[in-house]
Amino acid sequence: MAAAQFAGSSLASSASPRAASSRRNFLFGRTRAVEPALRPPWALEEEDFVARCTRCERCIEACPTTILVCMDGGFPGVDFSRGECSFCGDCVAACEPRALWREDASAAPWDRVAVIGAACLAARGVECRVCGEACPEGAIRFRPRLGGVAHPELDAAACTACGACIGPCPTRAIDTRARNPLPTESET
Repeated sequence: MAAAQFAGSSLASSASPRAASSRRNFLFGRTRAVEPALRPPWALEEEDFVARCTRCERCIEACPTTILVCMDGGFPGVDFSRGECSFCGDCVAACEPRALWREDASAAPWDRVAVIGAACLAARGVECRVCGEACPEGAIRFRPRLGGVAHPELDAAACTACGACIGPCPTRAIDTRARNPLPTESET
């Protein structure tokens, strides 16, 4: 079981991986990878997705949990503050240009995992288990600690990155990231 990491000890930094390059770095040709907006489940790779998506909003209208929203450029993206993804596939079925495409019924919707940031209340000594209670897969567990508040541990193998833990978190300490991300400016 892979445990969540606190900043400096065992929870990950709450800094967003979407940090843009500075103007100075851009002028000197030093750019870093910037993670694009989170696309709906079963979206094609970003370049292919943007090329195929007609921004018709059919996937947004088809989403029963209303987590799909219109983002930059009119393209659909996921907003977990509105709820969680049930992986029903309604967005894929509604996508006529096939920017969302699932060849195999057992195909994973995306290669992402939840990360718990340093703003976590448990990391600050305040009892909170909202994320663990919200997780339908039981991927977030709390191990008791002598003389302190139990800290969350994330089982990355069990996490589907459905986002159920993100919306209820009172400090917005949880986000998702690619399982094998490229280094971004905030990480270097």
